[in-house]
Amino acid sequence: MSTFKEINFISSDGLRLYARDYAAHSGPAKCPVICIHGLTRNSSDFEEVAPSIASGGRRVIALDVRGRGRSAHDPDTSHYQPMVYAGDVIELAKDLGITRAVFIGTSMGGLITMTLALRRLSLISAAILNDVGPVLSTNGLKRIASYAGKGSPLNTWAEATDYIMTVNQYAFPENSMEEWEKWARRAFAENAEGKLVLQYDPNIALPLQNGKLKAKSLIAKLAFRRLARNRPTLLIRGALSDLIEIEQANYMRAVAPAMQYAEVPNVGHAPMLMETVAMDAIRHFLTQVD
Repeated sequence: MSTFKEINFISSDGLRLYARDYAAHSGPAKCPVICIHGLTRNSSDFEEVAPSIASGGRRVIALDVRGRGRSAHDPDTSHYQPMVYAGDVIELAKDLGITRAVFIGTSMGGLITMTLALRRLSLISAAILNDVGPVLSTNGLKRIASYAGKGSPLNTWAEATDYIMTVNQYAFPENSMEEWEKWARRAFAENAEGKLVLQYDPNIALPLQNGKLKAKSLIAKLAFRRLARNRPTLLIRGALSDLIEIEQANYMRAVAPAMQYAEVPNVGHAPMLMETVAMDAIRHFLTQVD
């Protein structure tokens, strides 16, 4: 597996944040890629797809959004929202001297990417939205709210694997036990007491649990239009997704007819992006971006 350099940077409000930096393989310089994970996830979600993209000659940055992974938890829980997250991405890009990037946003990461289109469209050269959009299904939101922020410390990796499988098996019916174990290692970490805890601040789920994250909003629709009508955009959707169902995907395609589309069979929310259909779509899309 490709190695990466660890990056630590400070947000505009003084929070210490973390990212992984995968160097591009040799070749002509190309626009870098910034990967942003989902609500309860972290940068390790891209530990396979990032090296694959880097092998094609693009530098890849995968960050831990505040409150997740190795980024600090925010004592002000009102900051756990896309506008603040987008500001952190802008700060990271500035620190690294990145003026334009291709963004890959999974679930929440896609919402952050759309928010960036409102705040700093010039930073986006193209965008890949992984199973997310401006209109979401309440089915998926309810399911995510049922577990996000509610995990208890566990004693063994077998228990952690069972937890991950229980929460996500609907979306990955063909996963092997090896895949579930790999997922558990990405999602959990050992604390000072030797317990296994999920790698995120439980408070990140508050906007979802208190209803502040809506299935649809005018701002989200405006953000998507600004992104998809002004920048090359690819929507990757899991065929079994309960967050972006056919209705929501059709809305996005109608609003942005030029948007490219790929559907990953036998996968729900959200594709891991190493699936053959997803990876082929990403490679093809990137050939169209400088």
